[in-house]
Amino acid sequence: MAPPVSPFRTDILKGKVALITGGGSGIGFEITRQLGLHGASVVISGRRVEGDVRKYEACEAMVAGAVAKFGRLDVLVNCAAGNFLAAPEQLSSNGFRTVLEIDTLGTFNMCKAAFPALQSSGAGSIVNISATLHYGATWYQAHASAAKAAIDSLTRSMALEWGSFGIRVNGVAPGPIAGTAGMEKLAPGKASALSAEVARRVPVGHMGERADIALACIYLCSSAAGFITGHTMVVDGGEWMYREPIVPRSMVAKVSRGVEGKSRAVGIAGSSKL
Repeated sequence: MAPPVSPFRTDILKGKVALITGGGSGIGFEITRQLGLHGASVVISGRRVEGDVRKYEACEAMVAGAVAKFGRLDVLVNCAAGNFLAAPEQLSSNGFRTVLEIDTLGTFNMCKAAFPALQSSGAGSIVNISATLHYGATWYQAHASAAKAAIDSLTRSMALEWGSFGIRVNGVAPGPIAGTAGMEKLAPGKASALSAEVARRVPVGHMGERADIALACIYLCSSAAGFITGHTMVVDGGEWMYREPIVPRSMVAKVSRGVEGKSRAVGIAGSSKL
């Protein structure tokens, strides 16, 4: 599949300044690139570049750096994350804590650190990147599922409490996205084989592209979403609600006629006994 073409004007975010954590690679980098292509001035933050989101002082420094460079901050995208496969009985306490600290604590730290600047902008926008892992349950992802569920809760709480300060808070929950380090990490050496299996379970018939997530962020950061807050947009091609069909599509009509025929026969027999 070719990446989606943007339907938005290239100046839709003109004059906006955006800070993106985890913006140096993968989905975060594409979000950064698309924000820039649509007119925003962008600041990339990554653990190896500027700071660790687990440390509040580092988050304050990231925000201060963005404001010092561009004079304001209008958009914050929290994309920094950590993950790996682990069965819960084999997952260490430190491993569980590390994922929650990067994903959940990191999101809170950045939101809190950015609050004064976003309030000053008069129309601040936060987008928290979560996932669909916790919508049901996902094998070997107890740590990441807990972290992402907490992020969705933070999104709603902050949207409720910060709306009066002129700050909208939304989220994007990506589904399976092709060509990302996450896919390789969750299926080392088998990403291509996994891609085919995952695509089979996506109702639209294919995995997503990084641009799909980035364009959702463009929409949520733009004036088109000016009356949307507290919402986490699922961008997964319907994968989270996929279920194997009980009956093959080719057999549906035949099975249905058979059941209806038996029902009628039972009804007639029952009536004849009265």
